[in-house]
Amino acid sequence: MIKQNLKYKISELEKRFHEIPTERKKLLNQFAQYISGKLKSDEEINLIFICTHNSRRSHMSQIWAQTSAEYFNVPNVKCFSGGTEATAFNPRAVKAISSFGFQIEKLDDSENPNYLVNFSDDKEPLKCFSKVYSDKANPQNNFAAIMTCSDADEKCPIVIGADERFPIRYDDPKEFDVTELEEVKYKERFGQIGIEMLYTFNKVKKKEKL
Repeated sequence: MIKQNLKYKISELEKRFHEIPTERKKLLNQFAQYISGKLKSDEEINLIFICTHNSRRSHMSQIWAQTSAEYFNVPNVKCFSGGTEATAFNPRAVKAISSFGFQIEKLDDSENPNYLVNFSDDKEPLKCFSKVYSDKANPQNNFAAIMTCSDADEKCPIVIGADERFPIRYDDPKEFDVTELEEVKYKERFGQIGIEMLYTFNKVKKKEKL
């Protein structure tokens, strides 16, 4: 069950599905169709969100996708993230996610810290840290690769083990680091990703009811 403090924020984002451009909806509908197909086959749905450094957009997408699956009661969904190289979960992204109502616990002070991101009252929190997409913490086959940045999408023409690939790219809030727009742009990007992942899983839920 989604944490109560998140439910209001989610309901507000649901009202903004109309903001998604038509061409973007076509791509998200294809993503929803993939998930629906796995559901109908009673298969586990593994989703790896990939960007270059696994520091911002891929974590944001992983968190929103898992939250959306829980919110719409879509079963058998496991969301992961990774990069073409490992760095660290960026603290600016962590701050934006926390400001939305997600409970985040930092487990250590290493250069690449581990975080627990809690979105539910009865599900295990997501363990988030920067890693390459092929890290042992992620599935090695039978997963969809969701490319959240153009750089990773172009550098990885083939994602080994993926049975499907979706170029769902987002602009990098990093461009606004150390500017007066930094906090606003990180929240804006996290909100955009939230709208699109909620839209996707809402589509899945509607197909499940048909």
